Amino acid sequence: MTRQPNPSKAPTLTSIARSLGLSPATVSNVYNHPERVSKSVSERVLAVADAVGYAGPDPVARQFRRGKSETIGVVFTDEMSFALRDPASVSLLAGLSTALQDAQLNLLLLPAGPPLGSSRVSNVMGAVVDGFVFYSVPDDDPHLAAALKRRLPIVVVDEPEVVGHADWLGLDDHSAAADLGRYLSRLGHRKVGVITSRLGRTRHNGPADEEMWKNAVYSVQRNRIHGLREGLFGADAGSIAVEERFENSVDAGVTALHTLLHRDPGITAVCCFGDVLAIGALEGARQRGLSVPGDLTVTGFDDAPEAARAGLTTVRQPLFEKGRIAGEMLLSHPFSDRPRRRYLPTSLEVRSTSDRPNRNSM
Repeated sequence: MTRQPNPSKAPTLTSIARSLGLSPATVSNVYNHPERVSKSVSERVLAVADAVGYAGPDPVARQFRRGKSETIGVVFTDEMSFALRDPASVSLLAGLSTALQDAQLNLLLLPAGPPLGSSRVSNVMGAVVDGFVFYSVPDDDPHLAAALKRRLPIVVVDEPEVVGHADWLGLDDHSAAADLGRYLSRLGHRKVGVITSRLGRTRHNGPADEEMWKNAVYSVQRNRIHGLREGLFGADAGSIAVEERFENSVDAGVTALHTLLHRDPGITAVCCFGDVLAIGALEGARQRGLSVPGDLTVTGFDDAPEAARAGLTTVRQPLFEKGRIAGEMLLSHPFSDRPRRRYLPTSLEVRSTSDRPNRNSM
């Protein structure tokens, strides 16, 4: 039978172990080596720990360190390799590094991407850091929930938008996408396709119906699709074909473009919610013998350096500044009951990949 730890004393690893009739080493493994503990034991330990407010072993004490670690943890929604090759992520990291470099702080990259599991959560719980920057994680992300328990300064970039005592920094994605939709509507586009990165936690490459994108756990993608449709059709519930790709890559953009046009050859504009996907869509159009923008308009989102070189019409966001400001917000974290929210400006950069639809394709 489980005995409840004494509520008059601060819970410890030892008190949790005693209440469950387990050894302290077993409880320690739940946090530090979860692969050594059965799922049922792990669930029992975490349930009791959550009930008494125990957030896990103090990583600083565990490392025999005193004072500040002079390190900030950066948690990504994806694998480390993606963070280092995605142009938008690289620009944001550069800006964040600039802010932290001025404060003589280090960065620790903590990928939170698939496969999700307790081992990844334990990385967040055990990281010897003075604060966290979370970059684009889904609603109800377990890594963010774990970090919030540590009561360290936290800044969330982009998503999710409502995160307890953490500060938030990002875009008005709905408004930015609506501006793009209105621009395409003025050009005369009525059949528009969307290529989006992942909407859910499970791997899915294929069509995303309205129910799927309205219930997406990634609020950025959800808000952009909503905004684009509103900009295109106003209050009317016009339809747009949405193609989801789990990987945000050039190859994913190529295959998504082919799939979209196979489903509906009458599409005259394809909006990609990421410049990398858009560059892939441009290659896909080339493979099909389509001229851009003569036969097909293609747009992106971010305005990464590759976008200008490709002449891509895209929504610009200040990626480097976003990272720098996130760092500054973290350094000035007030631990207030009123978390700060800051929206950054966007602009539509019209270049050579967008024009009026070809009359023969309408």
